[in-house]
Amino acid sequence: METKVPELKYCLYARKSSESDERQIMSIDSQLNEMKLIAQREGLNIVKILEESHSAKDSGKRPIFNELLSGFRNDEYNACLTWAPDRMSKNAGDLGSLVDLMDSSLGD
Repeated sequence: METKVPELKYCLYARKSSESDERQIMSIDSQLNEMKLIAQREGLNIVKILEESHSAKDSGKRPIFNELLSGFRNDEYNACLTWAPDRMSKNAGDLGSLVDLMDSSLGD
């Protein structure tokens, strides 16, 4: 029996905070340029690009991150490429939202 693997539809997600401890992080444009090069080299299907300039210190306060989660739930995309893992979450609440989303999709 052959298992059909769904096509991966990627969202690129770039975030930069203005907080002092993150000022040295690569700019959003630089993050996106790096990810686009990887996507082109690997032949990834990019269906959405999300950019956010917001601190990830407090959970639930990033509108674009919430849009990212919604896009996964609505099957707009099913994969995400980000410049570094800490661009996704720096707090337990948002990390929990990502883990819950992954757990629920694994049960499908």
